[in-house]
Amino acid sequence: MTPFTRTTRWFAACALALVGGTAARAGLLPVSVTITPDGGNYRWTYAIVLPTDTQLRAGDFFTIYDFAGLTTTSNVQPDGWKFSQANVGPTPTGVTPTDDPTLPNLTWTYTGPTINSGQIGLGNFWADSAYGTSTDSSFTAKTQRTADGKVDANITSTVVPVPSPNLVPEPGTLALAGIGLPLLGLFRRRRLV
Repeated sequence: MTPFTRTTRWFAACALALVGGTAARAGLLPVSVTITPDGGNYRWTYAIVLPTDTQLRAGDFFTIYDFAGLTTTSNVQPDGWKFSQANVGPTPTGVTPTDDPTLPNLTWTYTGPTINSGQIGLGNFWADSAYGTSTDSSFTAKTQRTADGKVDANITSTVVPVPSPNLVPEPGTLALAGIGLPLLGLFRRRRLV
């Protein structure tokens, strides 16, 4: 699937959730993911939105799980956020994402003043990977509910980098090609005569 198709699909799904799905009561949401070449690597950019019934306080965070091929010191985030990485977690209480302990998880923690609800775009968060191919993974977030100030934890899907599939043909494919190509040549030779 192309990066444009993935971005469009994720934007549409998140927009639908914000308008009337069950995820509308959740905390931070990734509304689009773009993948662009960046000096021999790939820049993975996540646009994050704060829904209308949630507020963001210092210490709230979101985590993207199993980000393969992370290049060191390749992250960028808006002011008021700090970046960290760990192979396990952090995970908000009450959610259970799939988490491969051999792959890094990316976490951005908010350090600024409280942002009250109002469906606000929080900006673009990005990191570089050696890989430009994507697979599905988990996104979790911890924020505060506007109505009562209680902690709100959510989990949703996003995409992350994965090594490209091995493009070496299987032995059976090579055997069929080995039989078919000579026959094709023989057929072509007969047509020319």
